[in-house]
Amino acid sequence: MVADPDPTAIGRVIERFQNLNVVPRRVSAEFAANDRLYIEVDVFGLTEEQLSLVASKIGQGVSIYHAHWHRLD
Repeated sequence: MVADPDPTAIGRVIERFQNLNVVPRRVSAEFAANDRLYIEVDVFGLTEEQLSLVASKIGQGVSIYHAHWHRLD
């Protein structure tokens, strides 16, 4: 996810997984020189449909510029 450097952005992203009762394996966030916050969440046990829905909901957030998911093999 790419977000404004808003201190609540990370919590709002994690909240979407909490709503599904999913504990992420890893969460990382990096504040970049372009004044954007890059957030990465690693999860398992969700279907592609669920991941697409979560990414869509996260992308609707006020300070979120972009949200997508991809599978790691």
